[in-house]
Amino acid sequence: MDDYIKYSSTRGGDDSLSYEEVLLAGLARDGGLFMPEKWPSFSHGDLKNMKELTYSKLATKILKPFIQPFLDEDDISNICESTYSTFGNEVAPLKELKENTYILELFHGPTLAFKDYAMQFLSRAFNIALEKKNKRAVILGATSGDTGSAALEAFKGKDNIDIFILFPHKRVSEVQQKQMTWINEDGAHALSVKTDFDGCQAIVKDCFEDLNFKDRTSLSAINSINWVRLLPQIVYYFYSALRVGSPEKEVVFSVPTGNFGNILAGWMAKKMGLPISKLICGSNQNDILTRFFENGIMKRKNVFPSYSPSMDIQVSSNFERLLYEINDRDTNLVKKQMNEFKIDGNFQITQDQLNKINNLFAAFKISDLDTLNIIKKTYIDHKYILDPHSAIGYGAVQKAIEQKIISNDSPIISLACAHPAKFPQVIKKSIGIIPEIPFHLEQIMSRKENFKTIEPNLKDVQEYIIKSMRML
Repeated sequence: MDDYIKYSSTRGGDDSLSYEEVLLAGLARDGGLFMPEKWPSFSHGDLKNMKELTYSKLATKILKPFIQPFLDEDDISNICESTYSTFGNEVAPLKELKENTYILELFHGPTLAFKDYAMQFLSRAFNIALEKKNKRAVILGATSGDTGSAALEAFKGKDNIDIFILFPHKRVSEVQQKQMTWINEDGAHALSVKTDFDGCQAIVKDCFEDLNFKDRTSLSAINSINWVRLLPQIVYYFYSALRVGSPEKEVVFSVPTGNFGNILAGWMAKKMGLPISKLICGSNQNDILTRFFENGIMKRKNVFPSYSPSMDIQVSSNFERLLYEINDRDTNLVKKQMNEFKIDGNFQITQDQLNKINNLFAAFKISDLDTLNIIKKTYIDHKYILDPHSAIGYGAVQKAIEQKIISNDSPIISLACAHPAKFPQVIKKSIGIIPEIPFHLEQIMSRKENFKTIEPNLKDVQEYIIKSMRML
């Protein structure tokens, strides 16, 4: 048993928890985020042997060290096969736009966004854990658009789970909202909160920090603050890199980034042995991460609506995990910095720490106007339509090349995190056409919406959950 990976809080309050305990807890009781106490490592030879694996078999190989002994290898394999059978003919196809520059399409799951890769896995793991214990759970999450639809799709109809998703009122696309609000099943609740995403996320965190409420509701999380939600996202970094020349070649990844979860999964892949030379972080006008990578100061500002609503964030929660590592796992220091950020809206790291981060990361801000131009140019040059978030990732690639931070001598993979049909008005504004809508999405758009509008008040949200949840 001692050989299995255990998990500890970034703030020191919980340590040596199992995968199952972390899965059900979501957030540590001290408000911190769980991290593995050690990292599995794959050698050059291991990676070569993975090249021909299917996506599901690769996922089994990568995820197994983190999950055992909660599930054995056969059970993990069955979950992976079941999860990724819900995707298209290709689970994560690569499109080469030009020599050594690829788009990794992560929108072939049930809700046409990258969140499906983890959420479909997470719902199956949750179900097994709850059935083993004969328990029920309340799952709470905040969304800037895609997390909510992926979560509600994955968890709807589960008799042992009530799920509540908070989304910012009138700050998601029409399609994103419809994907959440068409569901009319017991236990599935979409709440439109009169605030921005950061406000929604703050309410979620406050619910977890209210330990009486957490225990009363058996509360758990589906946002990437839950380590188990984040974990499956590592797989597509390995899968895509191996298909463009790894481990013989180092790979650059570019990621449109809001909450820092997706790009952090790339950093974790690097920790596990995947040869990544650079992680490019693309921000929209809500550029807290770009500013941080420039000066080492994490400073919260107001959130402004953009053409890329899933990135309209000024509190990148997952950054705490990277902070924990660059602080040499000093939980007291992490706790101090997170308290400063919560109270004062800012904290600062040392120049040495910033230099270490910038050895791997680079960040660029892409404006709304730039986003439209990137979509247009990509369509003209390659007859390929990027959604506005994916355009930011691809635009960051161009800036990194212009500034000679990277070159296309090595493979560059830019993540396409959502289907362009989810943002038809932005696409039309850029190239004058509305992208073709997949059939199942077209069906959803005609259905009646089912949601509740609520004030951004912790007490109101908690009362609604207590009133609405089924008996534990």
